[in-house]
Amino acid sequence: MSQATIGVIGGSGLYAMEGLEDVEEVSLETPFGAPSDTFVIGTLGGRRVAFLPRHGRGHRLNPSEVPSRANVYAFKQLGVQYLISVSAVGSLREEYAPGHVVVPDQLFDRTKGIRPATFFENGVVAHVSFDKPFCPGLSQRLYAAAKAAGATVHRGGTLVVMEGPAFSTRAESEENRRRGHALIGMTALPEAKLAREAEIAYATLAMVTDYDVWHPDHDSVTVDAVVAVLQANALLARRIVRNVVDLIGDGFESPAHSALATAIITDRARIPAEARERLRVIAGKYLDGS
Repeated sequence: MSQATIGVIGGSGLYAMEGLEDVEEVSLETPFGAPSDTFVIGTLGGRRVAFLPRHGRGHRLNPSEVPSRANVYAFKQLGVQYLISVSAVGSLREEYAPGHVVVPDQLFDRTKGIRPATFFENGVVAHVSFDKPFCPGLSQRLYAAAKAAGATVHRGGTLVVMEGPAFSTRAESEENRRRGHALIGMTALPEAKLAREAEIAYATLAMVTDYDVWHPDHDSVTVDAVVAVLQANALLARRIVRNVVDLIGDGFESPAHSALATAIITDRARIPAEARERLRVIAGKYLDGS
């Protein structure tokens, strides 16, 4: 099977960048279904990078339909150790303006529990630490990559994740601001939780497209407005990805890489054979023995 150490999940155009060599497309199946689309794997800066359009090519999947378990599992199958999420977000702070880039450091979950959020079920239970949902080392490299690319970039802030697919009401937007959140999006969860369970270092490059609906001097959020900013930022996002691949280089140790070391609570002797096989790629080294 093709292998890649670095993964990028986001818009379809991210892998349309100069300098991507030895490109191949790979279709994968997982115990959790099919990923959002085929993977594009290429060599960038001497390193193999796997790209996946989160919503499928042509944006066919709404946020609640994104098969996050299959996506993360497939990245793990490919050998990915560092996963960069590129996401469109709304801003809940005046200083995080449309066109800016933010590397958040916290998440707040306002989804409705309809998205499968763990690999560990049906006979095996794990409780991973998630106090720091984004890998600090990868986030720092992403911030440096954005600065080097000439972006107006901010470090830190809480990204609140809503269910969607509709945008916020004014009351919801104002409440999120009252709570002190900085950004709002629809896809970072359960993706970040699943990456942690898969022992993949994960960080988000949040591309601000709008001021949500709280700002008195801006109109309601529309798809046209979001897409216009995203298209303007597409080249910038590709430059940042190229830079961060160089900064990751030969890799670095992340706390995420040992997230399961003490997380699996189930008696190994009682884990069903089917569960062991289902989780072989995710946690095989922790499931052997009794």
